[in-house]
Amino acid sequence: MFSKIWITKSTENYSDNIKRLKQEIESANAVLIGAGAGLSASAGYTYDGERFQKHFADFNKKYGIADMYSGGFYPYETLEEYWAWWSRHIYFNRYDQPENQVYQTLLALVRDKDYFVLTTNVDYLFQINSFDKKRLFYTQGDYGLWQCSKACHPKTYDNETTVRKMIAEQKNMQIPSGLIPHCPVCGAPMTMNLRCDNLFIQDNGWYTASLQYEAFLDRHQDMHILFLELGVGNNTPVIIKYPFWKMTCKNPNSTYACINLSGAYAPSEIKEQAICLDGDVGEILKKVI
Repeated sequence: MFSKIWITKSTENYSDNIKRLKQEIESANAVLIGAGAGLSASAGYTYDGERFQKHFADFNKKYGIADMYSGGFYPYETLEEYWAWWSRHIYFNRYDQPENQVYQTLLALVRDKDYFVLTTNVDYLFQINSFDKKRLFYTQGDYGLWQCSKACHPKTYDNETTVRKMIAEQKNMQIPSGLIPHCPVCGAPMTMNLRCDNLFIQDNGWYTASLQYEAFLDRHQDMHILFLELGVGNNTPVIIKYPFWKMTCKNPNSTYACINLSGAYAPSEIKEQAICLDGDVGEILKKVI
């Protein structure tokens, strides 16, 4: 549908684009935020470097794991070790996290607007920062939920109480065997409710959020809507990036804005409707506000 001729930050003056984005947020009937990993990375939730070493130095030393993302796929020797890893991964990215300035700046920009958030992030930072839960659609899961590893039934389970016990009681990269979670229906080990294969459970909460997202789009069809894409990469462009392009192309009253640390671009077909800003998401949002 789209050509491979891209427009980028170089097509317009940077400060003009900042002003234009500010005007679009203020004047739009609605703002649809598409949030990717780059937004949380801008907020300091990086998966490698100093933050990784602070919490996972022992796993790095034993297995050579270099970041949290790859560590989630490592074939650990035992379930006790698997859950020692995952309990830390969940805890330090999901629980007891303070409000964050990047997310607070974003909320200040859209608080008084009719907004909705579509995100591939799974870290709960929108709720932590007081975004309206009824305006959020976490398409790829939630660190705070477990599911049956065999997907034997369409239900997810809150994990906070058990994760806190795992954190408190693990030793030498192992949790006590009695804390290993098992499916209450079939007895199989539990696993994360994260979309990584065809066994991902879309529970009632997922479908409710999906319907709320569709209702938001229906309400604003052909209206002045801003599609605000923040830190979205190319791992899963079919969830946010491509649909945003398509909806912008179909609606001449809409605007597509893309902020990305490296690679803010749009197809030439929506050149006149696009605002592309290369740079750190949080720093750019501060300039817009």
